[in-house]
Amino acid sequence: MTDQSNRFIVEDALDDDNSVVRLSSETMEKLQLFCGDAAKFKGRKRRQTVSLVLSDDSCQHDRIRMNKVMQHNLRVQPGDIVTFQECQHVSYGKRVYILPYADLLSDITDDMLNEHLQSYFRDAYRPVYIGDTFNLQIGTNTVEFKVIETDPNPYCIVAPETVIDNKGEPISRIEEQYSSNEVDFLDVAGYDDIKKCLQESVQGILNFQNTNHKFLTFGLRFPTKL
Repeated sequence: MTDQSNRFIVEDALDDDNSVVRLSSETMEKLQLFCGDAAKFKGRKRRQTVSLVLSDDSCQHDRIRMNKVMQHNLRVQPGDIVTFQECQHVSYGKRVYILPYADLLSDITDDMLNEHLQSYFRDAYRPVYIGDTFNLQIGTNTVEFKVIETDPNPYCIVAPETVIDNKGEPISRIEEQYSSNEVDFLDVAGYDDIKKCLQESVQGILNFQNTNHKFLTFGLRFPTKL
């Protein structure tokens, strides 16, 4: 295997499973992976996640297919590179702590959240990684959940005996994004007001720098007050 044999170009999945990526069978053989194995992948900004791996011989050897949820967890888009990383045996979890984001929770009760969350994991043996998010359709609302804790840490497989804890205050998306030092445009995908504000702020700084340079060229000071 070459040094590049564990690096793959992202493609959109043909299905929409949050827990599965697909590689060619030849690639899986080189990586010594069997269908249904759990594997770890690294994306942008040191983001990592775990996923079940299935074969797809319509997939080119240097490509990996994953859905939008997994792309978001790795902070990548189609055409970006993800890296396969060997990991120790992915254990069945004793407990996972998962909370919903506060937006789009109107008319949704705690019982409804718990019922859909339990149903999502029931007998599916889904791997989860701390920081991962995923979407569930509850009534007419698409609710996003985030994995807060796993035992063992930082990833595990949610098995039938795993305790799924979802008690706690829903996550404020705006507070989380403003408290993070790693927010980029992928983090606020779909939040047009936030993106517009960020773009206007950056453009304002650039315009100020260009104008200030012209003032200094003629020995003038840029006005600091109205």
